[in-house]
Amino acid sequence: MAKKTDKGRAATDDGPVKKLIASNKRARHDYFIDDTWEAGIVLTGTEVKSLRDRGASLVDGYCFIEGGEVWMEAVHIAPYVKGTWTNHAARRKRKLLLHKREILKLAGKSSEKGYTIVPLEIYFLGSHAKVSIGLARGKKEWDKRQTLREQQDMREAQRAMRQRELV
Repeated sequence: MAKKTDKGRAATDDGPVKKLIASNKRARHDYFIDDTWEAGIVLTGTEVKSLRDRGASLVDGYCFIEGGEVWMEAVHIAPYVKGTWTNHAARRKRKLLLHKREILKLAGKSSEKGYTIVPLEIYFLGSHAKVSIGLARGKKEWDKRQTLREQQDMREAQRAMRQRELV
């Protein structure tokens, strides 16, 4: 039996478990992700409950810096089914929690031409809701085709190696 620590977790655990809620696969298709950061999200109670039910979509989401703070907009968190008049707006502007030096670094890089900040995934780390954001550069159409071709070639090579092992 594992020994318990003062936090109630087993001593052999490596820390809180990451539980993925939603990921933005479209962002990796449309953008080159240069750098990523993990940020906390300021949420209301019904938003947290809705996230626990996996009711989120990052497809049209983006982030921007305003007044020295990072904001995430156009991310859809479904209204909580059992919520009453205290329910939240599905696509509201949400504040992200980052250190000041991270915000300054993001502001400097995102102000360059061609860069934007996109949310990549929302997840729970222990009991805290987190979002992974990335500094992204837009892909041209031929870049997207090249990426798809590379992925397909990799898949075919793995399939051929697997069939070779079976023989």
